[in-house]
Order: sequence, then C-alpha cells, then structure tokens
Amino acid sequence: MPGSRTAGSARSVYNGAGFRSSGRTALVMAGDDESFRFVLRSILQDRLGFPEVVETTSSEAAIKLLRCGGDICLVLFDLNMPGMNNWQNLRAVRECFPLVRMAVVSDSRDRHDILMALSIGLHGYVYKGAGIAELVRAIGLIDEGMVYVPSFLPDLRVTGSEMAVGHETVINQIEPEIVQSMTSRQKEILRLLVDGKSNKGMARALNLSEGTIKFHIAAVFRILGASNRVEAAISGATLLQGSLRGQP
Repeated sequence: MPGSRTAGSARSVYNGAGFRSSGRTALVMAGDDESFRFVLRSILQDRLGFPEVVETTSSEAAIKLLRCGGDICLVLFDLNMPGMNNWQNLRAVRECFPLVRMAVVSDSRDRHDILMALSIGLHGYVYKGAGIAELVRAIGLIDEGMVYVPSFLPDLRVTGSEMAVGHETVINQIEPEIVQSMTSRQKEILRLLVDGKSNKGMARALNLSEGTIKFHIAAVFRILGASNRVEAAISGATLLQGSLRGQP
C-alpha cells in the first residue's frame, strides 16, 4: 500500500470529555518535513487515541486509500503537496467521501486560503506554526465534529465560540443566483467583509456612517443565512470566485 503506515497499540484515551474507543484510522498526506509528521503522529496516537495513522505523499495514493474503505475517519491534507493546492480537487475529494472528517494543514496564513478551505466544506484549517497545545485542540475539535477556524484569521473578530461550531452552522450552501437579489451596496459590503474590514473601515471606505454600515451588514447576513462575520466571509469567498468578481 502506498505511503508509510504507523500503527500504535489499540487503546482508549481520555480526551477531557470521555474515553474514545479504538478502531479508527487517521490518514495524513504530508510533505518531507519529518519533524512535523512526527508531531502529527504523536498528536493523533498519543493525545487523540488513534490506534493507527497512515501516511502518504501523493493525492492519488490518498484517494486510493479512501476508496478502500476501512476505518479511515479523519484526513489531514498538506496544502503544499502536489494536487492539494487546487481547490476544485479538494472539493471533489470532500464530496466523494462526505462521512470522513477532512482538514487542511498548511504553513500559509493567507486569508484566501483559509476562507476557501472552509467554503468548499473542509472541516478546518490547521496552521503548522501553531504550538503543540493549539494543534491538539484544533485536530481534536475537527475529530469531534466541529469546524476549526484559526484564531489569527485577520480582522474577522473571531470569538471563542465562533472558532469551533457545528459544520452545518458555518458552511451554508449558497446558490450563485442569490447574488442577483443583492443591491450594489450589499455587494460592496460583502467584498469588504471578505477582506476583513471593520465597520469603521467600511464606513471610511464607502463614506457612510457606521449605523448605515450595520444596517447593510444585517441585510447581507439575512440574505446569506449567516449569523456572524465569519460565516458571511466564508460564503462571500465562494461567491467572489464567480458572479461578484470583476463587477464594479
């Protein structure tokens, strides 16, 4: 089988909420950074109780392993690996295996990368440069059924409760046609939300009062079915790839 396989002893591990049963497999698609691969293996096996961690270095091998079925329930994709820096490829993998938890691990802090990972339905974006405690927390939350958003996501005012929320709450499936129901001002507001502008920054950019900005933001939230700026930005990032891009 492609890639290397690292198996730990089957056991239950206390994770702060209860004991996790064995019999689960994590698939890690990582680059040639052996030290980071070691960290991921240690977190998955020793801290999160995965009895087996399978490593692979190609997207083709990862997909083949997923198609084989088995106990794979968590996949961590390195965004720098060939084939994994294409969002359409990642979306296709996500849609083919909807029951598997999937997340990106990356050394990029780019806003676009984070929002795109979340907008295509991945369950989190894990920054490689985070400390061990935060890596454990991030992967643990993803494994528990949450969506992890890195706390440094610039200017989106991410609160503790918004960093880990249910997948259905964060990712709203927005039909591209919905943008046709938005006014020109609402489209401008959405662009600025995706760019991470504060209310004050929007008011300055559009020469409007902050009260007027809040009114338009509320309308955008309602149209997108969003309950906070993070959700609106994630939905907006998807829309900006299509019907909004290039409009005045």
